[in-house]
Formats: sequence, structure tokens, C-alpha cells
Amino acid sequence: MRKRDRAARRVRRTLRVIVALAVVGLLALLAYGWAQRHPQDTPWAPLDLAQPPGLFTGRKLVALGEDFPRCQSLLDRAGVTYTVLAPLREGDNCGYDNALRFAADEPRITPFTPAGLGISCPVAAALALWQWEVVQPAAERHLRMRVTRIDHLGSYNCRRLYGRSSGDYSQHATANAVDIAGFRLADGSRISVLDNWKDGGAKAAFLRDVRDGACKLFATVLSPDYNAAHRDHFHLDQANRGSMSWRSCR
Repeated sequence: MRKRDRAARRVRRTLRVIVALAVVGLLALLAYGWAQRHPQDTPWAPLDLAQPPGLFTGRKLVALGEDFPRCQSLLDRAGVTYTVLAPLREGDNCGYDNALRFAADEPRITPFTPAGLGISCPVAAALALWQWEVVQPAAERHLRMRVTRIDHLGSYNCRRLYGRSSGDYSQHATANAVDIAGFRLADGSRISVLDNWKDGGAKAAFLRDVRDGACKLFATVLSPDYNAAHRDHFHLDQANRGSMSWRSCR
């Protein structure tokens, strides 16, 4: 009897191990299939501007600041034309060596006003995705028309945070930020962050959607909800905070 009991226990243990391994294998296959279908939601999959934003898209965009050729190749693959700007250096803390300007006649990019906006490549890649996946869909959803121009307050500016005389330098000091003031629509009307953020209508809903969508793509997004200094624009930047990788969205 004892021998039969021991043999039965061994068989049951073996069966439990086989079942556990089968379950683990099935879960692994399901996870692999999910990851293949959702590369934007996995940290190891390469960034692809043709994919909608996912859980790790923002971090991957920030990482492009360390790899200008990689950033350029992503824009090239997406069919976006641009001009690389000559490197600039002002003192010890200002300047850039990875900035570009979208081509004036680039059909995939909504034009910026004033024209000639120069921005770091990670900001450019994020702006492209933001336009395609956030701005235009939000305009169609809330306003039933497309955005034809985006108004900005500039990018590169050799200054410290909030224009102070001391302290850390702004991301603007390396063209790694852009300030968005408003949007022009197909019917000629304008949406202004200053005038429409609190008006409670469709324009305000649109502005909140594009702010919230930017938070998935930029390391820092500051709006009128942050402070009075941002009452008239969205500040968007790709600050690389290293291993902390924390993001600010307000």
C-alpha cells in the first residue's frame, strides 16, 4: 500500500508541475502576442512614429535626445521632411546640436506661426505624433473641422527658468521646449489658450484634450492650471530626468 501511495503522490506532483508549466507557457505566449500587437506599450520595442502613443512612447521620445541620428531616421521613415539646423553654442549652458526645422511645404505637418520654428529633434518627433494622434482628432471631435495652423511663442531662448537671474536653465535654452499659444481652424477662427481655456465650451474641451494628450508624449506639459505664468500657453518639453523618468503634467 505504502509503495502505491508514494507512487500516486509522485504522479500527482508530476502532473501539478506539468500543469503549472503549461499555464506559464500559455501566459508567456499570450503576453508575447499582446506585445507584438502593442509595441508602443512595451519598454523594449523600438519607437515607431506610425504607432499610436502607448505606455512607453513618452520615455522613448525623451531618449531620442541622446541619439540624433536615430531621431532623424524615425522622421525619415515617417515621411517627414525637415532641415537640420547648424549647431549653436552660447556660453556654457545654452545652444543645441540636434535641432531642426520642419519643411515649410511638409504636407504631414500642420504649419506653425510664426514660420521657421526651430526645435530639438525629440520635440519635433513628439509634435508630429501630437498633431496626428491628438490635435487633429480632438479638433474633429469637438469642432467638426481640422486645425490648419498652430500658433507658438517660440522655442530656443538662452534663459534660466522663469527668466530668473540664477538657478537652473530652462529647456528653452537648448531648444528642447516649445510654447503653444493657440490654434487656427479651417473656417478661419482661432482658439486661444488665453481666451478659451476657461470658457466652458467646445474650444475649452478641445484645449483640455490636446493638453492631456500631450502628457503622453512630452516629459513636461504645463498649462494655465499650473500657474499664472502659463495662462496664455502650453509649455511642452522633453527634459531627460535620467533614471527617475518622472513626468510632469499640469
